[in-house]
Amino acid sequence: MAQVRERGARYGKALAALGAASALTAGAAVTAGPAAAATPAARAESARYVALGDSYTSGPGIPEQTGGDCARSSVNYPSLTAAELGQKSFKDVSCSGATTDDMWNTQAGSAGPQLDALGKQTRLVTIGIGGNDIGFGTIIGSCAALSVTDPAGAPCKKQYTADDGSDRLAQRINDAAPKIAKVLKAVHERAPYAKVALVGYPSIMPDNGTSCFPSVPIAAGDAPYLRDTEKRLNAMLQQQARAAHVRYVDTYASTVGHDVCTPAADRWVEGATPENPAAPFHPNAKGEAAMAGAVYAGVRG
Repeated sequence: MAQVRERGARYGKALAALGAASALTAGAAVTAGPAAAATPAARAESARYVALGDSYTSGPGIPEQTGGDCARSSVNYPSLTAAELGQKSFKDVSCSGATTDDMWNTQAGSAGPQLDALGKQTRLVTIGIGGNDIGFGTIIGSCAALSVTDPAGAPCKKQYTADDGSDRLAQRINDAAPKIAKVLKAVHERAPYAKVALVGYPSIMPDNGTSCFPSVPIAAGDAPYLRDTEKRLNAMLQQQARAAHVRYVDTYASTVGHDVCTPAADRWVEGATPENPAAPFHPNAKGEAAMAGAVYAGVRG
């Protein structure tokens, strides 16, 4: 027990940083019930390219920050994609902490429902959503806290595995599928002439399943478990995109080898204690640029 307490103290700063990450990804949203539909005047002013999404879209912690509590970066993937497309009629309403519910609800104090940015003039919509619906921030925080109790084991996997052997995180992903479908349907209804792209999540944990504990507080057996959970989430998003006849943008394949365990110079997703400007366990500027490349290729292909 003494060793456990010593390890816990050693990683206290990292876990405090993870608390901030949880706030950005899971606790920033403040819903206020179903919002009213956008007025005709608001829709008449809709941009030709509208970006919807959560913190992996908005880019918290990456300079320069805009969007108030939504923590948007001026070099997040929507901004870079808009610039590459030469699209000046562009609106980014992504917001840290967003869930699918926030497509319809007010969040981050004053940010309106994201769907209200869409209209008949909109010709391109990118959406990055779903991670907070399965509890991304809580999952990462729990896994990091548990890692110090059994660094060589899989304490996080054990926590999320029910007595009957079923995986609770897999069930959360299944439960999120109809929510994604509902969002895509609403996008089609509000922007009937737009090309729509659902954007997946980049490689966070090493694709080869290795752990880099203690530099990143994830136990050895939990690294492949979290990798597989993310892949399952991306697979669900791809399935929902196919069912809704929209494009799916894979940002995972192009970011393999630039995960939280790579050296700072090569890292595109930061770990528990970022060494490049970004939120913990979120893309940095290089990661957003890589995602922009995948999105650009996806919407132009």
